[in-house]
Amino acid sequence: MSVEVTHFINGAVTPGGDRHADIMNPAEGNACGTVALAGADTVRVAVDAAAAAFPAWRDTPPARRATILFEYKQRLEANFDRIATLITREHGKTLGDARGELRRGIEVVDYACGAPQLLKGEFSKNSGPAIDTWTEHQPLGVVAGITPFNFPAMVPMWMFPMAIACGNTFVLKPSEKDPSAAIELARLFSEAGLPDGVFNVVNGEAAAVNALLAEPRVQAVSFVGSTPVAEHIYRTAAANGKRVQALGGAKNCAVVMPDADIDNAASALVGAAYGSCGERCMAISVAICVGDETADALVSSIGEKLDQLVIGDGMEEGVAMGPLITAEHLARVRGYVETGVGEGATLVADGRETVPDGLRGYFLGGCLFDHVTPGMTIFKEEIFGPVLCVMRAANLDQAMQWIDNHAYGNGTCVFTRDGETARRFTDRIQVGMVGVNVPLPVPVASHSFGGWKRSLFGDLYAYGPDAVRFYTRTKTITQRWPDARTREAANFEFPSNQ
Repeated sequence: MSVEVTHFINGAVTPGGDRHADIMNPAEGNACGTVALAGADTVRVAVDAAAAAFPAWRDTPPARRATILFEYKQRLEANFDRIATLITREHGKTLGDARGELRRGIEVVDYACGAPQLLKGEFSKNSGPAIDTWTEHQPLGVVAGITPFNFPAMVPMWMFPMAIACGNTFVLKPSEKDPSAAIELARLFSEAGLPDGVFNVVNGEAAAVNALLAEPRVQAVSFVGSTPVAEHIYRTAAANGKRVQALGGAKNCAVVMPDADIDNAASALVGAAYGSCGERCMAISVAICVGDETADALVSSIGEKLDQLVIGDGMEEGVAMGPLITAEHLARVRGYVETGVGEGATLVADGRETVPDGLRGYFLGGCLFDHVTPGMTIFKEEIFGPVLCVMRAANLDQAMQWIDNHAYGNGTCVFTRDGETARRFTDRIQVGMVGVNVPLPVPVASHSFGGWKRSLFGDLYAYGPDAVRFYTRTKTITQRWPDARTREAANFEFPSNQ
């Protein structure tokens, strides 16, 4: 079934776009719809709507906002499987993975329902002589989100529920590769009672992004994507006076200690490396084994599990891994495999010839490299595909040094049964999110998500407590009501609170 995806502006599905692009079904390798690509004019219409809606939404009590968010959550639950199907059709990930993504997004809506508590300020009575002082969290105004193809529901939901709960209005520019889920999220929010113009979606490419970055009424920009684009977003938006939160790339390493349960670690790593075809910013793409014996055992166990990995259309039950998002990305990932072979790594499992029966999509089987070294391209660069690299370290110190020296610092984990090792690793490693026997340490909604080094440009993480700080300005108010029975003389000294 072919669909036409446009935009959602001011509470309604809205046509408009300089041109259109095909939406591909990655499993079948053919178009399943078209998407309108907004230019600057369409972006301006969306910002107009958001700007017009802001004054009333700003003054809406947080408890009323929470009521709408509760209703929104119910509608998301009622349409859960349908949204997951949209994700799988356009992205290619399995239905189970799509459901998991949507579930984690809904958890942020849950957290945002606590707006009355989250937005409470602080109060100090008699902070000075007959003076009271308090702080308030006030919304910024119109804010924007620019999100990637790999999580078409979850990553937007990292942003807009909290921004809207804080009293802002929102313009979302999702990936044009899988846009239908974002439109559905907006439509259901409107049905839940969200006023027109508070949440808008414009589809597009670079022209739409640049229009948002240049628009003076957009006060803040949240972004998730590759590091080069994140850096561009950060520099451009900051130069235009905007608050910026730009999450970039990753090269997430797992350290496997000799005392680890190797078979358990192998199972965890297969899921973390090959789940969603490796198209996750938290995917484990490197396993650093301490000692040759550890590496030999891990490679053997992973190899056995890869032989049983079911690859196919994500719509089918029992499939563990679907296709990559586009033919161009497939070619890019295959190029990294060829580079790894050319630079001397041992290709233990070669998935380049994997094509499920009856499908013409963008498939690549699980690839496993051994004897990868720090100077190799497949270690230094983000592959974003089903490729796992095994490295061999002499000890924990060397493994940690390789991780700390890397340009990225998004996520990492250690597999061990030793508490001292785990404590030392979690305390010292230079990475933003750390797991112990947890390969994908993605924080729950009440904490915040973000990396270090070139994995994050900006000061604050996504969702959780940092979202309140990012989407609001703190205002401090100092108040005194003079006693009419007394009069003050002019005081030329800096005032004291004593």
